[in-house]
Amino acid sequence: MDAPDSPRPAAIPGRGTALVVPNRFERLHLEPDPDADLGPDCGEAPHPRTQFYDDSSESILNPIDSPDLGISMGLNPYRGCEHGCAYCYARPTHDYLGWDSGLAFETKIMVKRRAPELLRAAFASKKWRPQTVAMSGVTDCYQPAERHFRLTRGCLEVFAKFRNPVSVITKNALITRDLDVLSQLARHHCVSAYVSVTTLDTELAGKLEPRAARPEHRLRTIRKLADAGVPVGVMVAPVIPGLTDAELPAILAAAAEAGARSAGYVLLRLPYSVKDVFLQWLDDHAPGKKARIIDRIEALRGGKLNDPSWGARLSGQGVFAEQLRTLFEITARRAGLNRERTELDPSGFRRPETNGQLSLFEGA
Repeated sequence: MDAPDSPRPAAIPGRGTALVVPNRFERLHLEPDPDADLGPDCGEAPHPRTQFYDDSSESILNPIDSPDLGISMGLNPYRGCEHGCAYCYARPTHDYLGWDSGLAFETKIMVKRRAPELLRAAFASKKWRPQTVAMSGVTDCYQPAERHFRLTRGCLEVFAKFRNPVSVITKNALITRDLDVLSQLARHHCVSAYVSVTTLDTELAGKLEPRAARPEHRLRTIRKLADAGVPVGVMVAPVIPGLTDAELPAILAAAAEAGARSAGYVLLRLPYSVKDVFLQWLDDHAPGKKARIIDRIEALRGGKLNDPSWGARLSGQGVFAEQLRTLFEITARRAGLNRERTELDPSGFRRPETNGQLSLFEGA
């Protein structure tokens, strides 16, 4: 999709984008006129407030068919994400809701209020085969909405009750609120946590990920998780060529010092209209680096801005991709990361509702 030809709106403080990106499934597209006269009593256009909508989904577990991820089931309590990360590959999922992947993605949040209830029903079913479930496979399960709705907390309590393994990834320090449940899961080898770190530059993070925790808070989160006995790693994601790639060694070293045991990385992905949002972000915040960043992305993506191919979409291809992979492996090894693989154990899975005696030991 080509970038819109109409004048682009000014950046909105606290938001990742001000763009209203055309929905690829809709024939008509409406966007506000940046030059419209609002009248003498209106003043400037108000900053958009976050709106929450009930999601009436009848299931909560989503099969994952990606061979790149090594996990087959995901859970997302929210659709859309208020963090507003300019690079978020999940933005185009809002197109399926009839909204847009720009400003609407971070201001219109679908809330699955029945998530814990639906998860409990899934685990209680005889059809369920105990296996690791990934939380935040699409949107962050600890985004700001979680402070109020507490759906992630409720789901973790269900995981603990059934002792079904769960892997959590987040860029929000709010995860430390649930250290009690996470520690309980860790005692039964049923949890791993990854904290996503894109940059150690606080100013850059504030522009790139406006409503996510700042880098120092994420490192502090890693320390708190490690001190609580929760297996924790760092996910350097996304690595943005020409902007944050040089920080990879420093991020790994800082995370290891904070207590991370493992690490991974994911290369920047720009599917569909994410390209428009990110290019606009470069115009607003890094115009002098834009050409270099685009050139490097294309070098890693076979001459394109995005490559969805299995095996290449997460790490890229070509000489620069190989250099990045080698840099990661060497610096991770020097930092003492990835020495042991965290294996989650589904063998302790239980169904408390079907055996009243287990209720005596649920806190064990």
